[in-house]
Amino acid sequence: MPNANEDTPTALSQVQRRAVSELLRVSPVADDLARRFQEAGFSLALVGGSVRDALLGRLGNDLDFTTDARPEDVLKIVRPWADAVWEVGIAFGTVGCQKEARVGDVDQSYQIEVTTYRSEAYDRTSRKPEVSYGDSIDEDLVRRDFTVNAMAVALPEKEFIDPYGGLEDLAARVLRTPGTPEASFSDDPLRMMRAARFAAQLDFEVAPEVVTAMKEMSGRIEIVSAERVRDELNKLLLSSHPRKGLGLLVDTGLAEHVLPELPALRLESDEHHRHKDVYEHSLTVLDQAIDLEEDGPDLVLRLAALLHDIGKPRTRRFEKDGRVSFHHHEVVGAKMTKKRMTALKYSNEMIKDVSRLVELHLRFHGYGTGEWTDSAVRRYVRDAGPMLSRLHKLTRSDCTTRNKRKAGALSRAYDGLEDRIAQLQEQEELDAIRPDLDGNQIQEILSIGPGPAIGQAYKFLLELRLENGPMEYDQAVAALKEWWATQG
Repeated sequence: MPNANEDTPTALSQVQRRAVSELLRVSPVADDLARRFQEAGFSLALVGGSVRDALLGRLGNDLDFTTDARPEDVLKIVRPWADAVWEVGIAFGTVGCQKEARVGDVDQSYQIEVTTYRSEAYDRTSRKPEVSYGDSIDEDLVRRDFTVNAMAVALPEKEFIDPYGGLEDLAARVLRTPGTPEASFSDDPLRMMRAARFAAQLDFEVAPEVVTAMKEMSGRIEIVSAERVRDELNKLLLSSHPRKGLGLLVDTGLAEHVLPELPALRLESDEHHRHKDVYEHSLTVLDQAIDLEEDGPDLVLRLAALLHDIGKPRTRRFEKDGRVSFHHHEVVGAKMTKKRMTALKYSNEMIKDVSRLVELHLRFHGYGTGEWTDSAVRRYVRDAGPMLSRLHKLTRSDCTTRNKRKAGALSRAYDGLEDRIAQLQEQEELDAIRPDLDGNQIQEILSIGPGPAIGQAYKFLLELRLENGPMEYDQAVAALKEWWATQG
């Protein structure tokens, strides 16, 4: 195939050449590092996502390089130069380092990865790719997942290398593989999920032949470890257009293997269309939750929004009056969420937070649209705990009705609840609700030592606190003694 560094129609325009050169010029770290590799007798090139992002005008301080130097040689070159070096990926030919540099009048910190030319592939049984090193950059680029990631800029001469037409695909906003998609996905099945992830991150379309291969080979994803699948799913969910990527996972059958609860939401409609399309509803809730984010992408909120109704397929019932019910789907859904996230090796804390939100997402509706008692407000805040802010967003996002009057009424009702919470928080310490007497005071007042009775008394006082709000010390003592007298 023609090389884009030759005088061919695929070569970069002069404007694009200047753009790349300018990006590299203001990043003296790249040229400095390249000269050190050159002096040691090796080549160095900016590669992959870094070149793609440079052309898209979104290159940050994370720089990816490729080289013909073996990892041990890379270490010899970067150790005297970098401010920090790590070898976490050295088994796969990657050396990482950090370099502080002054660019203009600003101090910058660069995260750098240098990877030896390589080719990697899965065999039919192993979950870990086998890595072998290559000797040419073309050999390295053909192993890349997509043509838009198979471009390089050789340094320090700044020669653009694009043997697989990545520049044209970037302009067309399309994802294609350098070789056949079947060969690419056979080498590394995770690339099928990466197609969905890049579609979501970049808002690109996936070429028809790539989609076809994803459908035919979706089962191959089973060979990939849960951790790698989870990481790709997270990147997809945290992207700008997660609905696009999730739709691709479902349409190609990949979701059946990595998140089967999602396609299961596409319930067949009953003849009277008495219930919503739960799958489309869930994606809309995700979109609406994203719109409510305040401090950037929130993975816990996005997972909860996506999974909040996954208990519906298992709890669906057709009632005698023609209605469709999903009784206790939030409880079933919380258990399903915990099971799926455990299988995907999420942290215990994240599993706890997401499943808690799924469990609580209907709590607001359980109180109706009437006036909430102080006790109900306290319990709502206590049960949500540190998830309260996210629960607010999830509950508001869960309203997808097209009936403007109904949507407005629900919004006003939740506004009222948030106002009540704010009022009570001014009067009481709602964020840390606890009994008016602590364990030591309970022991002293009842003249008993440590034991189960202390926990029972504490629970009684906590319920009293939730029901009635803060009590004066004498009132709490009197209530405790009265309860104790009934315990035999």
